[in-house]
Amino acid sequence: MLDYDLLIRTALENGATKAMIIPQEKVITNRAFWDICAGNGCGNFNQCWNCPPAIGEIDDLIAKIRTYTHGVLYQTIWEIEDSFDFEGMGEAGSQHKATSRRIQEAIKNVLGEGFLHLSSGGCDLCERCAKKDNEPCRFPEKLLPPMEGYGIDVYRTAKGTELKYINGENTVTYFGLVLFTEAENG
Repeated sequence: MLDYDLLIRTALENGATKAMIIPQEKVITNRAFWDICAGNGCGNFNQCWNCPPAIGEIDDLIAKIRTYTHGVLYQTIWEIEDSFDFEGMGEAGSQHKATSRRIQEAIKNVLGEGFLHLSSGGCDLCERCAKKDNEPCRFPEKLLPPMEGYGIDVYRTAKGTELKYINGENTVTYFGLVLFTEAENG
């Protein structure tokens, strides 16, 4: 049987502010989030190997989520100057991605290779994504697709848990999710 405390501790020791185990059934999905990605508000749609449509079709992505039994839902909370501190939000997003990469490496020691790790936003590993030049990804093993790209409603998934979506004035919160399968016989 997997040691859930170890999974949570692994996330926390690698930079998560809070973490908890949730059953896969508590992961709320909605195709509309992929559609929001397709609206390209962030500029990464079809421009990044980490984002839609490169990560797959939404129905397949949601079906993939449903093949796992549990997830480690984690968050990072960052202080910013004010609600217009877009530079601070961007820096916090970059720090969250760095935290997610640390969690990715550390959690392999607990789960092996059979997990799916989703984070937030596009990839920032390369100055220019190879996709823009019709080349393969330079670091496919390090890709952490965004939760929203998989159709996850982060707000509704976090609702009712100890992980708040909004953590007070002058803060920004980012989420990640490591999906795994708990063996039925331990």
